[in-house]
Amino acid sequence: MPDATTEIARRRTFAIISHPDAGKTTLTEHLLRAGGAIQLAGNVRAKGDRRRTQSDWLKIERDRGISVVTSVMTFEYAGCVFNLLDTPGHEDFSEDTYRTLTAVDSAVMVIDAAKGIEARTRKLFEICRLRDIPIITFINKMDRESRDPIELLDEIASTLALDTTPVTWPVGRAAEFAGTYDLRKRAMHLTSELPQSDPRLQAVADEVDLVRSALPEFDLESFNAGHLTPVYFGSAIKDIGVSDLLDGLAEYGPVPRAQPGDKRTVEATEAGLTALVFKIQANMDPNHRDRIAFARVCSGRLTRGMRLKQVRTGKQIPLHAPQFFFAREREIADEAFAGDVVGIPNHGTLRIGDTLTEGEDIQFTGVPYFAPEILRRVRLDDAMKAKKLRQALVELAEEGVVQLFRPQDGSAPLVGVVGTLQLDVLQARLGAEYGVAIGFEASPFALARWIFSVDKAALAKFISENRSGMADDVDGDPVFLATSNFMMRRAEELAPALTFRDIKDIRIDKLAA
Repeated sequence: MPDATTEIARRRTFAIISHPDAGKTTLTEHLLRAGGAIQLAGNVRAKGDRRRTQSDWLKIERDRGISVVTSVMTFEYAGCVFNLLDTPGHEDFSEDTYRTLTAVDSAVMVIDAAKGIEARTRKLFEICRLRDIPIITFINKMDRESRDPIELLDEIASTLALDTTPVTWPVGRAAEFAGTYDLRKRAMHLTSELPQSDPRLQAVADEVDLVRSALPEFDLESFNAGHLTPVYFGSAIKDIGVSDLLDGLAEYGPVPRAQPGDKRTVEATEAGLTALVFKIQANMDPNHRDRIAFARVCSGRLTRGMRLKQVRTGKQIPLHAPQFFFAREREIADEAFAGDVVGIPNHGTLRIGDTLTEGEDIQFTGVPYFAPEILRRVRLDDAMKAKKLRQALVELAEEGVVQLFRPQDGSAPLVGVVGTLQLDVLQARLGAEYGVAIGFEASPFALARWIFSVDKAALAKFISENRSGMADDVDGDPVFLATSNFMMRRAEELAPALTFRDIKDIRIDKLAA
């Protein structure tokens, strides 16, 4: 039996984050290829000339060329076990990305060499900083017209208040991009041999001297604290610089770190098993209507066949067939260690934010639900499928595709989303996976807030007096729906004993219970 401490030290669990179109999914494919996980990046199970990415497996992802769900991929490289989480880049799916960041120990930030720091990149960086997640930067698309590398480093430093240390440096630019120079190992990684007289080599020597004199050297402690980012240059689509990045993750990528709980901090090296459910995915195999809970193992050793306590309900959850995932593909996980991400098949028992333990009553915190920015009523085209629609909406809401609100006055259900693209995904999946055709209608409500109070009488009184504006979310928690900002402020003034929250967290639920 492998030593748990040794196995935990081999784990590298990281997310890839970026603004849309920075090349995140292409980089993911080539990281997998560099790790020996796939044979031809972007061409897995290709039919004819059609290219498919391994991480984008939903039909709507392939049709639109975007990532709308987080994909989990586990593979080995350089003696390490990598758990790679490819997050959605589009802001309409930010909730999925935020929850995914609760399950990683570091993040790779992908930046377009021509565009630099973009709005979505900045927002995702702020979330990482709040969670003290160390960041490695990959400046992509150096094979195209790009900004000056030193200018890009300055922008990262000034915009994100982050020290930058280049680990590699580009050899050439745009059409002349020929590879990278490793500043730490003083080694060239070229696509082909260049003669010593090639002006690109002299340019690299001059620039490297300038960089070494102007920028700090790599410091592991500063990186782990989130103060410094090592920077790699490359071209994901041409597979230049990708192996450099993977080698860096293997060498100094953070090992599984401690996780905050409501009662104490859990160290990864503790013997007792704990795990956090951060994602639910339904119908990965539509033929079997499966439902998978993705859990980050936070401490201890998970073994197939063990039974774990679901802290929220006190129920025992058997692990008959825990699974490792490679996007949509899977294999049985006979054992897993802190840092690993495993899939647990279940039929609606597990929810996002659930903590699993070997008996301890502890709840991991920080898995958020955000108040939606758009509310719509669901219009069912075929009234005979009302029951199927109710079931489908609950399952997809538990998965986090949308938020579901059931008005207490019995009117049609409402769905809440961050952006309209989520509505397209809901409509497409209901049709493809459940055979239910729907449309959307405008809602009279503009805002949704979860309401809490230690004064149960005041809470019950408010709900009774505002029945037409009350709904239950998918967990049965009360939500107040307001037609405008003015009406929301008015409700808050008339009910000072209540707290109106735009973020829901398991920890808040426990305090308000």
